[in-house]
Amino acid sequence: MQCDLEGKVALVTGAAGAIGSAIAERLTDNGARVIIADINLQGAIQVADGLADAIALAVDISQPDSVENLVLQIMREAGRLDILVNNAGINTQAHRVNIDAFPLDEWNRIVRIDLDGLYLMSRAALAPMLASGNGGRVINIASVVGLAAMRLQSPFVAAKAGIIHLTRSMALELGSQGVLTNAIAPGSVMTDLTRKLFYSEDGSFSSRTEEFMQHIPLNRPGTAQEIAEAALFLASPGAGYVNGQILAVDGGWTAGYMM
Repeated sequence: MQCDLEGKVALVTGAAGAIGSAIAERLTDNGARVIIADINLQGAIQVADGLADAIALAVDISQPDSVENLVLQIMREAGRLDILVNNAGINTQAHRVNIDAFPLDEWNRIVRIDLDGLYLMSRAALAPMLASGNGGRVINIASVVGLAAMRLQSPFVAAKAGIIHLTRSMALELGSQGVLTNAIAPGSVMTDLTRKLFYSEDGSFSSRTEEFMQHIPLNRPGTAQEIAEAALFLASPGAGYVNGQILAVDGGWTAGYMM
């Protein structure tokens, strides 16, 4: 789709990765100036260098000082903030185990980034967004596992379920001030991580890929570009009456059981 985001400033966290960079590209394609924010500054710079109007900045969303400093830098560089895409997040590769065996430090690491980090980033970014009186958009990247739980990744499931209800709470709180909050719940998306886990011959769970695909009516993983199109829609003027919604982009995974 195409829309008019001319004059808008967007912040995409975790934008050095596949989904974040795809979202940033679609936003710049439609006229927005985009802040490419990531803990991996070199990766962020590489993404920004390939876009029409983008700035790369470093951020660790788990650290309040880093988040606050990022927003101050954005206001110095761009003077405004209209769109926040909370995309940064992690999952575990080494610890795919039941909750009774899940290491506490790994639980804390995932929840601190995926849920607490989203809260910290939202709180900081909303200050200038609300102060402007021009409204804005918050787009949270959740997951289908926040809608339908999966085994062996309990902190990720818990954090993404938390994001879904946090999104709804934010929509209730901020809608009257012109800030619309929605979430995208991606299904299985082809990224470096999912390729290592499922979609390569030596992947950790490659033996289960065929079984995995049987639960997706489209019988394939999604692409980062397909998630980006959903984000562009939620950022667009055409989504002006969409608030508090969770858009599953999952090939039909959460529609029901494939029998």
